[in-house]
Amino acid sequence: MDLNQPPGENYANPKVCLFHVLFKATALAFYILSALFIDNFVIIFVVTVLLAALDFWVVKNVSGRILVGLRWWNEINDFGESVWKFESLDQESLARLNKKDSWLFWWTLYLTAVAWVVLGIFSLIRFQADYCLIIGVCLTLSVANIIGFTKCRKGYGSLTSNAGFYWVRNSVA
Repeated sequence: MDLNQPPGENYANPKVCLFHVLFKATALAFYILSALFIDNFVIIFVVTVLLAALDFWVVKNVSGRILVGLRWWNEINDFGESVWKFESLDQESLARLNKKDSWLFWWTLYLTAVAWVVLGIFSLIRFQADYCLIIGVCLTLSVANIIGFTKCRKGYGSLTSNAGFYWVRNSVA
């Protein structure tokens, strides 16, 4: 990034932004285009769900941390209860994050879920219930990231703050 340019003009993490969008676009594009070229439902299911799972993992573990400074996960405690855990940078560090990176992260997160809903409606209209299964899995993964990052941003539940970020920093140093 050129230091003479005003802040916010460019993406601070263009490679992370690229992969954040690329996995989403690849899953959606494969699902849409596969109907034209592939007759085997199993192949369409496996490849689309695999691409959506890769997108889920990249968003949850890479782009969420780098682009918006947030991380979430879910654990099962000793009593068998599901416990959400959240990590975020401190307010000062969050304020320094690139606005374009953040904008791209949130908009693509929500638009991907909307795209899966629209594709699900088309599948229902065309009476393709089996393809609704693919949509259901992909939409579930998208919505899980939306819920996780939204709760993390708003500070719900069990908040571990930035302990993990400091642990990684100290482990590398």
